[in-house]
Amino acid sequence: MDIKLITKGAAIGTATGLVYYALSSAGSKKRHSIKRNAGKALKAAGTVLDEITSVIM
Repeated sequence: MDIKLITKGAAIGTATGLVYYALSSAGSKKRHSIKRNAGKALKAAGTVLDEITSVIM
């Protein structure tokens, strides 16, 4: 058994795990912000439509 190879493998595995965790958690936050922004956009569009209909009528 070569300790150097075991250490190198453990370091690569740890780095890969950290990168995967960072990407998965960032993706979750990004999805949440997209949902929140979409909700705000729908509310704004509804307000604009209400204003247009009140001006026309």
